[in-house]
Amino acid sequence: MKILIISQYFWPENFKINDLALGLKEKGHEVTVLTGTPNYPKGTFFDGFSFWKKNDSEWNGVKVYRSKLIPRGNNSLQLMLNYVSFPFFASFRCFFIKEKFDKILVYEPSPITVGLPAIVMGKIKRIPYFFWVQDLWPESLTAAGGVKNKFILNFFDRITKLIYNKSEKVLVQSEGFKNYILNQGISENKIIFYPNSTETFYKPMPQDKQYLSLLPEGFKIIFAGNLGEAQSLNTLIEAARIVSEQEIDVKWVFLGDGRMKGNLEEQIKKNKLENQVFLLGAFPSEQMPNFFACADGLIVSLKKDKIFSLTIPSKVQSYMACEKPILASLDGEGARIVEISNSGFTSSAENALDLAKNVVELYNLSEEERNTLGKNAGDYFRKEFERELLLNRLISILNNE
Repeated sequence: MKILIISQYFWPENFKINDLALGLKEKGHEVTVLTGTPNYPKGTFFDGFSFWKKNDSEWNGVKVYRSKLIPRGNNSLQLMLNYVSFPFFASFRCFFIKEKFDKILVYEPSPITVGLPAIVMGKIKRIPYFFWVQDLWPESLTAAGGVKNKFILNFFDRITKLIYNKSEKVLVQSEGFKNYILNQGISENKIIFYPNSTETFYKPMPQDKQYLSLLPEGFKIIFAGNLGEAQSLNTLIEAARIVSEQEIDVKWVFLGDGRMKGNLEEQIKKNKLENQVFLLGAFPSEQMPNFFACADGLIVSLKKDKIFSLTIPSKVQSYMACEKPILASLDGEGARIVEISNSGFTSSAENALDLAKNVVELYNLSEEERNTLGKNAGDYFRKEFERELLLNRLISILNNE
């Protein structure tokens, strides 16, 4: 098949769609990507990219067309301009891509507007598009963006329904998404559960002295990923304070960057946790398994909100593949996966006290008991989220089998 992937985000931005594009190519398919100019998560264009420059390229045999867009910046107005500018410029770009394609796959972490260029390209090429939902709209606007204006929410609800209805199939990364989309009037036979996998480099690794030297000594919990508002990082800091007051020596390590990093630094100073909490910055995804190998547990957290209770954070799959115990500070589907796999401990979203109790419980386990939790995580990953298994399932979906 000749597959066009439409995604606002793509390499060198760090999203799971990068590996999926490579996986489809490995399976013998011809893959092309229509994406934006990279600026996530810092909100400024990556080195070598600009608004005016022609940024088209090829990456590992994948042809990449780059649409202009306004970078995310660091305020709500610029973020909204970013969400609007990509579909505008990408839809215009569709008229100048002359290649023929068999299918279109749309990858949709926010914003939902990534589906609009797919409608345009689908009509131009007379081919179907398959829409892979990572975030629910317009619910995401309220949960992550704080938008409560009914006019704006109704406007994006209508756009969302249009995009879903025009698609061949709506793929959902969590079973919890189904009822929400059904309530938007989308036919049940159009919705398919299709979860995220993770890159092949996420696997158990031996401890490496080079990475150990970058980390504090002692019992270590690692959080990896975006430092954003949705992650409820203040809950983790409050849990760290509670554990510290019990004079239990736990080191909390954050690997990543994002809009809430400054706030996180302030909270660490305010609570005098400089010897317990460490912000090491962002590292390439390929290095994460080496860091994880040095950890005693891995933590995933989200805010308390309906939409977040319906999602499975993609880092859950990456954590599981590396066979480490998981501390889940969240509600709903993500917590359910950790519980049914018996791969760690769960506490409800924003419940710092219960999270602290779970950290202490993990701390008090023997190394053998922690290894068992990690093995359970790996077993569940291979059964439900393994990369080859999900790639084959996606190809079947695209072929309408």
